[in-house]
Amino acid sequence: MDIDLNIINSSGFQVTEFILMGFPGIHEWQHWLSLPLALLYLLALGANLLIMITIQHDTMLHEPMYHLLGILAIVDIGLATTIMPKILAIFWFDAKAISLPECFAQIYAIHFFMCMESGIFLCMAVDRYVAICYPLRYPSIVTEALVVKATLSMVLRNGLLTIPVPVLATQRHYCSRNEINHCLCSNLGVTSLACDDITINRFYQLALVWVVVGSDMGLVFASYALIICSVLRLNSAEATSKALSTCSSHLILILFFYTAIIVVSVTHLAGRRIPLIPVFLNVLHIVIPPALNPMVYALRTQELRMSFEKLLEHVSRK
Repeated sequence: MDIDLNIINSSGFQVTEFILMGFPGIHEWQHWLSLPLALLYLLALGANLLIMITIQHDTMLHEPMYHLLGILAIVDIGLATTIMPKILAIFWFDAKAISLPECFAQIYAIHFFMCMESGIFLCMAVDRYVAICYPLRYPSIVTEALVVKATLSMVLRNGLLTIPVPVLATQRHYCSRNEINHCLCSNLGVTSLACDDITINRFYQLALVWVVVGSDMGLVFASYALIICSVLRLNSAEATSKALSTCSSHLILILFFYTAIIVVSVTHLAGRRIPLIPVFLNVLHIVIPPALNPMVYALRTQELRMSFEKLLEHVSRK
């Protein structure tokens, strides 16, 4: 076996495409999952587009908090669209083949949009911190110009820091296996097929998670710790309730997002015994937040609900 592998390596043979096998262990009936996944994808697209149109249409929502929500909607659409069309093509048309450039581009897009989601959550946490802890100074601190600068800095940070992930993957030599037991091109799933050493790939993946997502998560929870301390100092129970309600929807989504990341990471470590679980959770972690985020904000934000009603009334009149 070693001799054969050495012969393959020395011949310079390189695979030209990968095969996405789908969910491991349930290949025979995995197409039945296409309906709920397609519905989640359509919900994510429709709900986030509605959020963007509502914010654009209602001038009352032209505030930094809602601008950040609109940016989050764009990121959610990008994140879901990165994987869902290919997954549905696998289930419906058995289109399992994906070229190397397409696979590496998907790796980059997944990491970029995931880091962007984390970054926007951080911006929203800082926005709520200033609004609750320094309400009188909020209009002068959190301006539209600041939102633009913060968004551009997040795009620049995530765009540059995620480039090495696919670049390092392209440097590996794929000489024998090309079947990926996944629905998407995950970095470690692809590089595990390489014939050479992937230590640097694993190291950079871990460093990226700790530096970007880990630092964002720490700053987000620090912001909310300061918010809670500030709210507890309020003498009025009504004021405390109102202050907490303004950031409750954001906190719910943050807890779900970062908890899901931790769960997915832990299940990946134990994924050799039951490989279906980490793959399934990985897909859900990318699809569910884009569908969940706008629904939570729509249900828990009164201004947004009122704007939805105005928009629907405006459309019905036409």
